[in-house]
Amino acid sequence: MNRFTLFLTAAAMTFGGPIAAQTVAITGGKVIVGDGSAPIEGGTVLIRNDRVVAAGSNVTIPADAQRIDATGKWVTPGIFAGFSRVGLVEVGAVRQTNDSNAGDSVFSAALDVQYAINPFASPIAVNRAAGVTRAVVSPSTGSSIFGGYGAVIDLGQDENPITRARAFQFVELGETGHRRAGGSRAAAHIHFRALLNEARTYARNPAALDSDLLKASDAKALLPVINGQTKLLVHVESANDILKVLELRKDFPALKMVLVGVNEGWRVADHIAASGVPVLASALSDLPYGFEDLGATQSNIGRMKDAGVKVAIGMINDRDAHQLRYSVQYAGNLVALNKVPRATGLTWDEAFAAISSGPAEIMGMGAQLGSLKAGRKADVVIWTGDPLELSTQVEKVMIDGVVQTLSNRQQRLRDRYRNPTPGALPKAYDR
Repeated sequence: MNRFTLFLTAAAMTFGGPIAAQTVAITGGKVIVGDGSAPIEGGTVLIRNDRVVAAGSNVTIPADAQRIDATGKWVTPGIFAGFSRVGLVEVGAVRQTNDSNAGDSVFSAALDVQYAINPFASPIAVNRAAGVTRAVVSPSTGSSIFGGYGAVIDLGQDENPITRARAFQFVELGETGHRRAGGSRAAAHIHFRALLNEARTYARNPAALDSDLLKASDAKALLPVINGQTKLLVHVESANDILKVLELRKDFPALKMVLVGVNEGWRVADHIAASGVPVLASALSDLPYGFEDLGATQSNIGRMKDAGVKVAIGMINDRDAHQLRYSVQYAGNLVALNKVPRATGLTWDEAFAAISSGPAEIMGMGAQLGSLKAGRKADVVIWTGDPLELSTQVEKVMIDGVVQTLSNRQQRLRDRYRNPTPGALPKAYDR
């Protein structure tokens, strides 16, 4: 049951009968569908229960609809964070609040972040208040190249954040992967093949599993990856590593890979496009953090897009547990990049799609999330102006058609110390 269905069920029990469907019409705003199409001036978004019914300029509004006037404002789908660790980390340096990896565990691929995501963590509320409504949440790796299962979540103010559990498996095959595998890329790739082959062996004969290489639980977790039932998110940065990862599909043709990071993707963009493998790319890396991304450039996403790569914005290892709200700024910078001589950015429509429908489609959830097309989940944000401009503020956030609070700890601390006066400080919390 979704949260709206639970509300209706409880209300029906309270009032002794069925409750009429809630219909909301957001009118008069500049509507961004989020699929890469142009903005619609003076548009209407019609919502019934937890779904978008229609979005456009000629939408019929039922007489019983609750109206929200968005004149002079922008109305968009919620921001879909393409890669994050939100909900897994409160304070990164405090081990007790950091569930992003399990370095001391004997398990790897079998680990599942759905049991670690904390919907009450402060970064959830902070990013919700900035218009982020959904996020891909991935583990990082511990002692193995495989980190385990990731999930897609909503950032709603309730205790059930999971939109899709076990949405993908995460693996490191760049510099971090070769360290995990024993010190070289050769070791990482043979380790990858060996683990998948062991999983195949386990499927045929569980008693034949080499327990020194792979636990039975990990082998079970890798089977849907091998069969193409579960996506495999692969962190890789250098052009050479990207090519080697794409070659893995010769041995494992059913793999549904998504490349993550991909700072040197522009160098081999034609190969990525030909493979049909989508990319969740870091947006504005223009300086190398290591030898694997010496060719980093802010034009990376624009050049891949021009080459025909399906690409959206992700934030791996870029404050990905706390600052998903930066993805809006990154999208805006990619638009501004078009004004820089010899640089390649995105159009405004492409940039917004890269943080809304793009990640949803790459994760196989475009029919449910990421845009204001009819039938999608009603994740809607009303902004004071252009959402890709830094001065713009969020006025209202809806997730699954439910209006969310914008209050968060950082906001309350701001208000507490905004106008200090002599004497005792105000209480930090009211309960």
